[in-house]
Parts: sequence; C-alpha cells; structure tokens
Amino acid sequence: MTDITVPNVGESVSEVTIAQWFKKPGDTVKKDEPLVELETDKAAQELVSPEDGILEEIVAEEGENVAIGALIARLSSGSAKAKSDSKKEKPADKEKSADKGDSEVKAQTEAPSSTQSASSKSPGGASVDIEVPNVGESVSEVTVAAWMVKAGDAVKKDQPIVELETDKAAQELVAPRSGVITEILIDEGEVAKIGDTLARLGESNSASPDGDISASSAGDEGGGIAVTPSVNETVPSNAKAMPSAERIIKENNLDGSAISGTGRDGRITKGDALQAKNNPAGQKMPAPPANTPEKSSTAPATPATPRATGEREERVRMSRIRQTIARRLKEAQNTAAMLTTYNEADMSHIMAMRSDYKELFIKKHGVKLGFMSFFVKACVQALKDVPSVNAEIDGTDIIFKNYYDISIAVGTDKGLVVPVLRDCDSLSLGGIEKGIGALGAKARDGQLSMDDMSGGTFTISNGGVYGSLMSSPILNPPQSGILGMHKIEKRAVVIDDAIVIRPMMYLALSYDHRIVDGKEAVMFLVRVKECLEDPERLLLDL
Repeated sequence: MTDITVPNVGESVSEVTIAQWFKKPGDTVKKDEPLVELETDKAAQELVSPEDGILEEIVAEEGENVAIGALIARLSSGSAKAKSDSKKEKPADKEKSADKGDSEVKAQTEAPSSTQSASSKSPGGASVDIEVPNVGESVSEVTVAAWMVKAGDAVKKDQPIVELETDKAAQELVAPRSGVITEILIDEGEVAKIGDTLARLGESNSASPDGDISASSAGDEGGGIAVTPSVNETVPSNAKAMPSAERIIKENNLDGSAISGTGRDGRITKGDALQAKNNPAGQKMPAPPANTPEKSSTAPATPATPRATGEREERVRMSRIRQTIARRLKEAQNTAAMLTTYNEADMSHIMAMRSDYKELFIKKHGVKLGFMSFFVKACVQALKDVPSVNAEIDGTDIIFKNYYDISIAVGTDKGLVVPVLRDCDSLSLGGIEKGIGALGAKARDGQLSMDDMSGGTFTISNGGVYGSLMSSPILNPPQSGILGMHKIEKRAVVIDDAIVIRPMMYLALSYDHRIVDGKEAVMFLVRVKECLEDPERLLLDL
C-alpha cells in the first residue's frame, strides 16, 4: 500500500485545496497518470501516480483544505485484471466486472500521458523526458511562455523548443538530442515546477505524425487494438470555478461571470477569486433595474449594452515578468519608508576625459568609455563612506554588505530587468564597461540567467537615455538605495560669481528611511557629485 500525500508545492505555501479528483476508488491507474488537481492561492497543479496500481481510498474530498504532507489517498499495488478475476466467481458481479473493464479501457484511452509514456519504451525508439531545469536559486516554478514546436515535429539537437519565463527572466530550452516531439504535457501559459516534465522527445521512428499509439506498445494484453489518445475529458467543459473559488465567490457575493479564470479550460481558481475579492472595482456591475416612474422623468437613459469598441481595444494577459515587476515595485512602496533626495552634477570634466582618451581607451580595452563606469565607481566610493546605503533590513536585523555588487537597470522589450555587475570595487573603468556591455547584450537576447539577476547590493538606473530630465526611482527590494541618472542638459549656472553654460545632470537617490537617515542620504549624494565633478578623486581614492 502506498500513501499519496500532499507534496511541497512552493515556499510559504502551507496548505492546498483539493480542486478535482480524476479517479475514484477502485480505478486502475498507471505510473505518472494524473490523480488529482491541487490548488493554492497562486496556481493549480496535477499530482500524478507514483506507480501502477489501484486507487483504494480517497481520504480528502474535493473542496477540502489539507496541509502539506497530509494523507489524501491510498494506492495499492497490483492490476485490475487480478482484481476482476477474483470477482468472476460471483455471478452477480459479472456485469459489474465487465463494466469496470470497459471503464479501464476508457481510462487508458483518456490518458494520453500514460499511453505516450509507455509507448516511449517500445522497441520503436527510446523516449527522453524534457524537464524544467533548475533555473536559479529560490526559483521553484516557471511559466511556459511559448512553444516553438508542436507534437509530431522533428527537431535537431540544441534546437530551441520552448521559452520558459520566471519572475525575473525568460530563457529558451533546447532539445537534448535530435528526434520527434511525441507529446507536449504542459501548454503555453501554464505554470510548471522545477523537475516537471514539459514534453517527451522520441526517436524519429518512435511515433507516427498523427500520434496514434498501439495498445500493445503500452503493455496491454489485448494486443492489436489501435488506441488514439483523445483530449483529456476529466474536466467538464462547463466547469467555471474550482470548489475553493466557488466558496469564496458565494461567501463574498461576487459576480462569477465577471471573473476571468486563469486555470485550465478557463476555470476560476482560488487565486482568481481572491483577486476579485480584493479588487471589487474590477467586477462587472450588475445590470441597473428598470427606471421607476419616480425617476424616469429625471434620470438620463442608460445604454442597455456597453459601447462597442471593435478593434480599438486589445486585451492581453500580463507576462510573468511584468506581473513580478508590478508586484515588487508596489511591495517596495508598501514596505519601505521610501524617500528621495536630489542634487546635480557638472559633467564637464568627465565629458572632457571621454573626448581626450576615447581612441586610446577603445584601442586598449576594446570598448567605448561611457558615463556608466564613472557612476559605478563614484557609487562604490560613496557606499564605502556611507555603508548603510549598501545594507538591507532582515526582520529586526541590519545586514551590512562588505562587497559591492551593483545592479544595472536595463530596459528590454519584455520589461525592466536588473542584472548585477559583481565586485565593482575591484574592477577598472575598462572592466566595468566590458561587464555592462556583456550584461546588456544578454538582456537584449533574453539570455540572462537567475545568477545574473540576483544578489545586488545597490542599483543604478539611467533614465537619461530615454530623455528623462528628473524622476524619483523606486527601490529594488531588499536593497536600501537606488541612484537615478538623468539627461545631460546645458544650463546656466553660477561659478565664481560668473554665469556660465555647463552640461548638468540631475541626480536622484531614493532610499529606505528605516535604515538610512536623511543626513546619510545627502552625504552619499554629495560624495557621488564630488567624484563625478572631480574624477581624479576616483584615481587617488579620495
């Protein structure tokens, strides 16, 4: 007897809801065949059978909340054939036994994942499972952003087959060898855990293009009967809300028709219902009652139907990266005591240095001398002088960082990403320019890894490249400071009682006032200003 328990489905998740059982007690199941759908506040996922056997008992019913590790069912080893044979001696049970045999054949027909998996072991060719790789520390799930192939397609080794998206980056997964995609298990837009099987890759002769699989290859004893996998019909087409979502909708008197479902087949998940509960403004308003005689003469007529927008509007689901950007920025505003202080810097000396040594710098380092390397060096110097800006809060503790990993904000087509340049205190201006160039190229090509994105101690954002004259950047949690660069613009300034024209840049430091005092923030920004206006300080460590 094997116990089926609730697995660990993610950090900070302590319980799940039994959304739907795909099997009932007495049903025969095969290894890796879906048994039950579990639902959390964030996602829904299927739990598969760990082995072949018979589902003896269901302990937790649909709609129940169960804790991680709790027992939800029991699975016995053995086959349905042996069980049905033991009942053949009872005449009264012959009809039931026959009906059960029919249901087992139907179950095998409606479980393409199990038949495909079994067929992959046939002599026609070995199958390889395409699994979700470990994409970085603290990442437990990914979203399947886009499939570049479909079932039946032939692929070559190292050919991109699917794009996976995490909270911070998107990356392509390539085929481990040449073959044919026999089955795609997780569709676009669905969430998958690390280690989950995304698809199966067979050899060129392991499956026919139309996906037909013979019953004999699946290990059935009936042999010679061709079984074509059908669409999984365990979820009714009219199922609109999962049990936990239904309960939330009823308890809070929500309009279910106004909630957009993100679950399989468009079903409303618990997370969808909770979002609708917390954001009642997003609910459709019920139709207004007919005008009463008292109001008909004064109230303006209300259109019976919303104004048609035709092709003037387009609704698209936010990408996972965009959702995370929105969530993290709002968390920064809600959590940190965020404040911004401003200053300005005269960029004359740096611009002169860039002009004087432009050719020599390219010849020696192979990259152009930009402004960002000066800002990185200036910030490192200021962080050494004001260490609280390079620290973070952890509960009631303050963690001071004795290293300087600077996050560089980069705008891409998919949103803002913030790769990290490591150990900037030990890099030269040439090393910083090379590092920034490499990270920028990886960001544009969508090749940033989780390691490239994690562990920064301070962030620099350059809105000036887009023409921004002044702005207040938002913190990048859990960091305590972010410097905003802006457009260089010639302005009239007073120097030595004379009005002169100088290329000036506004600087903005947003900081967490819980850990950084106003005095320290001003000192930091003044230190950056001094290093930029007198770059020799950087060389002399002054």
